[in-house]
This record gives sequence, C-alpha cells and structure tokens, in this order.
Amino acid sequence: MLRNLLAALACLLLAAPGASAQDWAPKMFNTLSHDFGTVARGSKAEYRFQMKNVFEEDARILDVKSSCNCTAPHITKSLLKTFETGEIVAEFNTRDFQGQRSATLTVKLDKPFTPEVQLRVTGFIRTDVVLQPGAIDFGNVDFGSAAEQKLQVTYAGRENFIISDARSAEPYFEVEVTEKARGGGRVAYDLLVRLTKDAPIGYIKDQLILVTNDQKAPELPIAMQGRVVPDITISPTKLFVGVVRSGETMTQNLIVRGKKPFKILEVKCQDPSFVINPSRDAKTVHLLRVAFTAGEKAGRVSETISIRTDQSDTSLETVTAFAEVVKAERSSTRASRRGADESDEPNDQ
Repeated sequence: MLRNLLAALACLLLAAPGASAQDWAPKMFNTLSHDFGTVARGSKAEYRFQMKNVFEEDARILDVKSSCNCTAPHITKSLLKTFETGEIVAEFNTRDFQGQRSATLTVKLDKPFTPEVQLRVTGFIRTDVVLQPGAIDFGNVDFGSAAEQKLQVTYAGRENFIISDARSAEPYFEVEVTEKARGGGRVAYDLLVRLTKDAPIGYIKDQLILVTNDQKAPELPIAMQGRVVPDITISPTKLFVGVVRSGETMTQNLIVRGKKPFKILEVKCQDPSFVINPSRDAKTVHLLRVAFTAGEKAGRVSETISIRTDQSDTSLETVTAFAEVVKAERSSTRASRRGADESDEPNDQ
C-alpha cells in the first residue's frame, strides 16, 4: 500500500513540470487566434502574434510549423530574455489559394521547458477581386515630407461592380479612386494613396477599406504601412539594461544617428540611478553609454531619457530605459552561516 502511494506521488511530481510548462508558454502571447476576414486575391495579408517573456528564465523558440501551405509562419526573434518581445508572423498566401482557408501554427519551445503552443488563423480569399501590388508600402519617409503609392483593383464578374468610397481610420491618408475600365465582365480601378506631411514619426500600419456595392462582401481591406523617419533617430527606443542585483552596476548602449553631423547638447534623466555621459563632438553617429546602479529596493525601475541636439530645439523623449532589480544576498548572512557551520565541527583540543 505504501509502495503504491509513493509511486503515485512520484508520478505527480514528474508530471507537474510538464503541466506547468504547458500553462507557462501561452501566457507570453497576446492572443492565440486571428481572423483575416475576407481578402482579395494577391493582397498582402499577414498577422503578427506578439510575444513577451514575462518570466525570469530565458525563453527560446525552437521551431514553428503550419498545418497548411496557405499560411507561412516565421520567427522574428528566437531567444527572448526577461521582458524582451518577439513575434510569430503568419503570412496568408492569397496568390496560390482561394476560398475559406485556415491553419494551425505549432510553436515549439526548448527553453526553459519543452512545451508547444498552437496559434490558429483563418480567412476567406476572394477570386473575383485582384490587387496589384498586394499592399500599399510607403517605405521610409522623411518627417515633414509627403509620399504616394499607386494600386490597381481588378474585378471579374458583374459589370455593375462599383467602388463607392475608400476609408481610413487615420487622417494623414488621402485616396483618389479612378475608374479605368468597365466592360466584358471586367471592371478596373486605379488608386492613388497619399501619406500627408503631417504624418507622425514612427511605424505606420493601417488598413484602407474599399466600400463596394457587393452585398456579400461590401468592404475590402488593403494593408498600408510605412515608416516616418525623423532627422535624428535613437535605437533602441526601449532599452532593457538587465537584471541587476542591489548595489551592482550594469551598462548598455544607445545609438543616436543623424543624416548629417550633429552635437548632443543635453541628456536629461531624473533618476540618479541612470548615468549617461554624452560626447560633445559633432558626428553622424553617437554611442551613448547608459550605466544603471541598482538600489536596495527590488522590482522594476523605469526612466525616460530626454536627448536634445543642435538639430532641434525640442527634446526627444521617446527613449525608455528600464531594469529589474533583485535583492543581493547579504555578506553578513553568509558569514553567520559560515560561523554556524564552524561551530558545529568537533573540537580536537
């Protein structure tokens, strides 16, 4: 009886890490499923499953596989340290497939455990509407400058097909819709999409919604993306210094780039735990060493770093530095333990 009880307890102890691992891994994802909805043939349709390692152990993605060739997955970053982020990108193949499609993406991890996480995507690919190219991509655009891209929409079917409107949630997109052909069961439109001068700095990702008279699918989404680049760029915009013990100092680097040589006039940081000493020379690339000294209080420490250059009168307050402080083992505690051990030794005298 006792032997059977011990055997059952051993099985539970062995099974516990596996169950913990399976529960651990999905918590890193913002969502486990995505529906692309109805998309045109040839359109660019991708979704990025966001990941964040919220645990002390490193997380490493070994592999990701798809159950269907209609979706191709890839990993943006395989090793994630504490608080680092990554993505599993799912690309919907709208050129070679049609109709209702779905796929299960199996993500395998091998560190710190070996769990699997399943992500699911689904969508409907129309064959009567074709986009060329498959998306609007402005690339890199200088801040304060405008840009434009063209796209052609071709419809095969009813000759009374009409695009009545083009909408975007953001005010810095402008669209001109021009009908180019109608007849022989084919309707064609040209779209001219503009990114205006007042677009904000940073990565832009949005959808252009084409409103049609098709009652079955009255809205047709088109992906739009681009990056508005300032004269001065700072990377990374979020600097993780590391996991630091109380009393210790750790350093990381910020890279500040410009299109022409510039000077860093001032670096502001309210928290004295962070120390940054910039160079006063004029150059196109500045390497700023950020030193962080951990205090006694454990937990996450976050600070905004403001950088002012001679290219602008305003500070760039887009850089956040943060660290995780852990308590250091006190030397007095170690000494008391050592003394206790020594007192337990037999006295030969």
